[in-house]
Amino acid sequence: MTTARPASALAAALLLGAAACAAPHAAAPPRQYGFALPSWTETDYASPVAATHVASLAATGAGWIQLTPTWYQSDPAASAIGRTEETASDASLRHVVALARRHGLKILLKPHLDLPDDRDRAEIRPHDLAAWFTSYRAFLLHYARLAASLNIEEFAVGTELAGVQAHRTEWLDVIAAVRALYPGELTYAANYDSYSSVPFWDALDLIGIDAYWPLASSPTTSVAALRRAWSPHVKALSSFSATHNKPILFTEAGYTSQRGTTTAPYSWTLSTTPAPKEQAAAYKALLTTFTPHPWWHGVHFWMWDAFPNSEDPTPSLSYTPHKKPAEKLLPPYFQHPTRSP
Repeated sequence: MTTARPASALAAALLLGAAACAAPHAAAPPRQYGFALPSWTETDYASPVAATHVASLAATGAGWIQLTPTWYQSDPAASAIGRTEETASDASLRHVVALARRHGLKILLKPHLDLPDDRDRAEIRPHDLAAWFTSYRAFLLHYARLAASLNIEEFAVGTELAGVQAHRTEWLDVIAAVRALYPGELTYAANYDSYSSVPFWDALDLIGIDAYWPLASSPTTSVAALRRAWSPHVKALSSFSATHNKPILFTEAGYTSQRGTTTAPYSWTLSTTPAPKEQAAAYKALLTTFTPHPWWHGVHFWMWDAFPNSEDPTPSLSYTPHKKPAEKLLPPYFQHPTRSP
């Protein structure tokens, strides 16, 4: 974060009309409703609290969990990517995957590439592009092999890499290499302000968008106002999905429980004033706005509970909806894939 099928006009209209009248889970294909559980140490995913986090996440009715092992490069111009002490170990990933399976959760493995000091990964613009893609390919293939060995359902080939995502040929080579190792669905998590410039959607199964659009100019708990703010984005995304013949998955979307969260959903530090009702209104607006649309494939909310020693703010201000009003809104929409609606 920091992160449809073509049809005739008549058929599309009929589909949208039917979906608008349908119950939240009537649309096909099955939706992905879940949460990211990020880690920023080698052992978070293997720690005792991991079991507690996965269990409470599954208790919402979520069918999916997103895991985000993170590698780093030293600066935006660097060409080498590698592990640090903030990278989840492979053993810890295997452990948390086993925990998720005990609860029947499906998994999106979404490896992240970051910069030190919380710099925006969109700034990455390596001086030696060929060397960078060689390093990035090795990074991804490591996790593609791991995902295949663990029967993980979905894999993201990148997250919010706006500075390098224009290089179609290089990305096609990387995606082909991943597909040679990994049989599941592939997506890419584009930032909300750059998804339309990604030139390789045709090589992927899903259009992934980290959906942090600002929706208000001042703090609000009005679901109706937030739904109106979503309207132009719904129109644009519907058209984009039809043009590319792909469903759209919100690979991330989220809101802190801070005053003004919908003015800048991507910010961790908007305010020191807790605002759980604003967070709940934002959740409700997103779910009620997008659930009727058949081209919308679901959402992985950022994020569930933080691990100890993370830099996440106090829970009363953080992205998690756990033990807050937003969590109570989830059951009518979330549906575990092994349960009946």
